[in-house]
Amino acid sequence: MPFPRSSGILLHPTCFPGRFGIGELGSEAQKFVDFMADSGQQFWQVLPLGPTGYGNSPYSSYSATAGNPFLISLEVLQGQGWLEESDLWNVPDFPIDWVDFDRVTAFKLPLLHKACDRFKTQATSEQQQKFADFCHSRAYWLEDYALFMALKDDHGGASWHTWQPELAKRQPDAIAQARQRLNAEVYFYKYVQFEFFQQWAEVKKCANDREIQIIGDIPIYVAHDSSDVWANPENFSLDEKTGEAAMMAGVPPDYFSETGQLWGNPVYNWDHLQATGFAWWIRRFEAMLDYVDLIRIDHFRGFEAYWAVPQGEETALNGEWVKAPGDHFFETLNQRLGKLPILAEDLGVITPDVDALRDRFNFPGMKILQFAFGSEPGNPFLPFNFVRNCVVYTGTHDNDTTAGWYDSASDWEKEQLYDYLGCISPDGVHWDLIRLALHSIANQALIPLQDLLGLGTNARMNFPSTATGNWGWRYRGEALNSEVSYKLKRLTHLSGRDPIVVEPPSELKES
Repeated sequence: MPFPRSSGILLHPTCFPGRFGIGELGSEAQKFVDFMADSGQQFWQVLPLGPTGYGNSPYSSYSATAGNPFLISLEVLQGQGWLEESDLWNVPDFPIDWVDFDRVTAFKLPLLHKACDRFKTQATSEQQQKFADFCHSRAYWLEDYALFMALKDDHGGASWHTWQPELAKRQPDAIAQARQRLNAEVYFYKYVQFEFFQQWAEVKKCANDREIQIIGDIPIYVAHDSSDVWANPENFSLDEKTGEAAMMAGVPPDYFSETGQLWGNPVYNWDHLQATGFAWWIRRFEAMLDYVDLIRIDHFRGFEAYWAVPQGEETALNGEWVKAPGDHFFETLNQRLGKLPILAEDLGVITPDVDALRDRFNFPGMKILQFAFGSEPGNPFLPFNFVRNCVVYTGTHDNDTTAGWYDSASDWEKEQLYDYLGCISPDGVHWDLIRLALHSIANQALIPLQDLLGLGTNARMNFPSTATGNWGWRYRGEALNSEVSYKLKRLTHLSGRDPIVVEPPSELKES
């Protein structure tokens, strides 16, 4: 559906500052919401919020529905009485500008266990009932996820398809015995989800109360080593003997990689999903709408046709396009859930059929300004080629920052940019592209926080096709100052994306 003219910021919660090594859903989240509201923004886009595995990618999660326990605020737990003040005294000297995921895990996991133990023994009957109600309302995914994680710990972190066959194939007797044997571990994984969703609900309420809506991110694929694939193998293309992905997801060669991107996720068994009325997918959307306001579908083109790579391949070169039932799927989704607030990530190899699927359901597509200056006037990312029903970004989590992009751009690309803008302003190229995005006809403009701050490549979130070393950037608390807020608010107002009258902060008036 089209959205009113507006703007927002792209930032993942792991990027919040704070003394515990990773962003948390506590006071810094609320400060960021305040900054957004003071800057006239109406949307906050996050990346997927699930618990991450190897490589720490939010796009490779142990669950399509669960929350990342390391986002849980320790200070909030202390305020609830589940941790003591002394538990938070001896905090390691974590890096300020990036997340050391291994050290964060080593520090926070024991504290989460301690909070769980205290909750289990000291929670009031009312608190225990609230926990029980949470578990009941989310039983359709929580039971499988909690047992999956407990079994994964029990197997030293090994992927589910290497477990004993009776557990890998979920034989009822073996599953019942595992639930009984690992009861305490299963309880822990349910508890941390309870705390995550309580804290996230407070953050979302804070945002919504300030008229900010949250855009969630739903990756089209789920990780092979996830509770979703283990509990629902019939939904995926798996090798019946080994449980490995028989056909793997990815994309052919593109802007990001000459050999394509081989993600390794199993592609879907769309025949089975269609035969079940897309029940698994509908529940996935329902679950997500419990905690976000809008949904960005990552790799939307995979609903029209997907790139399938045979098992054993090491690159994505030897794949093929396979048709998917996108029309039927979105029709069913609309019938079951109504017309949904969906944004379509339509980047990469896009065909007229993909455009037609997006436009049939009136989903806004994405425009990336960093892609606009590398070719001729027909380039769809040039603002004069936009349609109103789209979302414009300076860049995304997969791009370099705008300052970093400019530093590495070719002379020809820079010349194209100069000719289009007229000059690079004293504010810097990042503000020039922010201004270009905000003043475009796109209904929505979303700006990565790194670009608002004018940061270089060292603040980049992700290098596609690189398995490690990503997703760790964090900003410093003092970066969200009144000067940045005022400049963004003024441009937002001038571009007709915020009707509020803009008054400069007092310290800027005096200067």
